[in-house]
Amino acid sequence: MPLSDSTPNAELHPALAEIRDGFLELGQKDRLLLLLEFSNELPELPGRYGEHPDLFEKVVECQSPVFIFVEVDENQIVHLYATAPQEAPTTRGFASILAQGLAGLTAEEVLAVPDDYPQMLGLTQAVSPLRIRGMTAMLARTKRQVREKTASVI
Repeated sequence: MPLSDSTPNAELHPALAEIRDGFLELGQKDRLLLLLEFSNELPELPGRYGEHPDLFEKVVECQSPVFIFVEVDENQIVHLYATAPQEAPTTRGFASILAQGLAGLTAEEVLAVPDDYPQMLGLTQAVSPLRIRGMTAMLARTKRQVREKTASVI
């Protein structure tokens, strides 16, 4: 079965649904606090990438400097790595949501994530459209990297 992009009615993976539901259970102010919690939980880069910033792709749509890199292992499991400065909590929070929400998913599951997942978090009134567009770009670049890294396997 070929890997494909998401469809509008695609079912959300339970890990991403749990994150979405966590946001939607809260009021607007508390959603921002949860986003801040996620920013503090952005996973550290593995040591092997400390001296290889050239592998990371800058997400130019983000207001703050954020860089991502995707690995797809031999079992087609996706690993998303991201860096963003501490002084950019919104960007870090979005990167952390994706890094944590996609952790352990297969390439096919990542590609099935709806492109509008960032809008599903209920943050469109709490943060600027530019910030939401940045997270949408992070997801799009992640999916593109997954497609590129799995193209030879299909």
